[in-house]
Amino acid sequence: MNYKTIANVLGKLLIITGISMLFPMICSLYYGENDLYALAVTGLFSIGMGYPLWRFFRRCNELNIKDGFFIAFFGWVLISAVSGLPFMIHGSIPSFTDAFFEMISGYTTTGATILTDIEIVPHGLLFWRSQTHLLGGMGFLTLTIIFLPHGMGGVRIFRAESSPGQVITREKFIPRNRDTMIWLWGIYIGLNILETLLLCFGGMSIFDSLCHSFGTVSTSGYSPYNASIGHYNNAYFDWVIILFMFLGGMTFMLFYHMMLGNWKVIKNNTELRWYLMAMLFFCGVVSLILWKENTYNFIDSIRYATFQVISILTTTGFTTADYELWPQSAQMFIYVVCFIGACAGSTTSGIKIVHYILIIKFGVAIIKQIFFRPMAVVSVHLNQRPVDSQIIHLAIFYFIVNIFLIMGGGCFMTLVDPMDITTAMSSVISALMNIGPGFGGVGPSQNFAFISDTGKWFLSWNMLVGRLEMFSALVIFYPSFWKK
Repeated sequence: MNYKTIANVLGKLLIITGISMLFPMICSLYYGENDLYALAVTGLFSIGMGYPLWRFFRRCNELNIKDGFFIAFFGWVLISAVSGLPFMIHGSIPSFTDAFFEMISGYTTTGATILTDIEIVPHGLLFWRSQTHLLGGMGFLTLTIIFLPHGMGGVRIFRAESSPGQVITREKFIPRNRDTMIWLWGIYIGLNILETLLLCFGGMSIFDSLCHSFGTVSTSGYSPYNASIGHYNNAYFDWVIILFMFLGGMTFMLFYHMMLGNWKVIKNNTELRWYLMAMLFFCGVVSLILWKENTYNFIDSIRYATFQVISILTTTGFTTADYELWPQSAQMFIYVVCFIGACAGSTTSGIKIVHYILIIKFGVAIIKQIFFRPMAVVSVHLNQRPVDSQIIHLAIFYFIVNIFLIMGGGCFMTLVDPMDITTAMSSVISALMNIGPGFGGVGPSQNFAFISDTGKWFLSWNMLVGRLEMFSALVIFYPSFWKK
């Protein structure tokens, strides 16, 4: 591996991390709270660490695919460790394990928290906590690609950090990777600004609007309030956030085609149609259950069910109600939604709808071949294009490994922590799918503070596996990866 090149990229990551702390520092100055020192020291420390790495290793080689995987894994670990320092210095989260857990949860857009009382944390640190969503939602490393020299292997970093679903759907709309990242970040920031304006229009403060926008478009879930979005009990806020959670779950390539007026591409997008159908089905069923069981009136049933289903489907994790108090049938459907995820090429995590499309279509094709057309060749199409058999095998393998990771992880959590099976399995699902709230002891009214340090490190690793779509986080454990 090209260690000098890796050091150069990690140096840029640290510099970007340090500079981005300027905004929480401004927030701290505005509110006049005592977190300015912690943010300033960490910002200077991060820049001080990163500048020599960037300066001394500017003349470096092209990145290869191994370098990309190494940076994708250890880059996220490094920035999460550094980003937790303000909380430790201030004393809001004195434990390094807890601070790391909180930050990697933020960057991986999981939204799981160890804070038992969020509202006592100073505004500057709360803003930094939510800002990790903004940076991590589109992928922190994709931001770094913008600052890489041309031809320095940005495509390899992008591949290492991207979803296998993006390989399946072949979504690449600009030949040069830097230009692609600029367009993606432009669309992403534009959606954040638009949501912030709409929330402010409804009466939400600019601070709250920014924090919630960061957590919505990135489909992450951190809120500056213990009750999450339920703090407001405001239908307007709920529907605005529902809209932008849904948009955050769409393939970002589609927004680019919308801007160009390429509506045929959007019409032919198979995954978008299935995404809409899944959303309408689960929202409709859960709404009907809540109304029939007299949990809410008809309008509120639609509102609360739609919010919670889309929040879990897009792996956002915002809550407006404690869904563990809902009828068991409604909880069951929400539990199923945890395993789905939204679209590939979005800010969401999870298994992704495109993998289910391929598995279902492949299953139907096999049944047709066995019972009706034994001599026919099995063919699966996506976006009106045939899909290679290797891609189908990738989708099946990806699904199976996720299920095994959940089962194995649940068993591990019961060994390291005294918890019931519901909490153990749900904590792993929440971390691996980057959802945030789960069921049992990690439900919407609970948090992850009670879990042991060993459990938190294990769940942190699961968050990273889920955010890097598994392969980039697992490949570094192969001995052959480290060989020439």
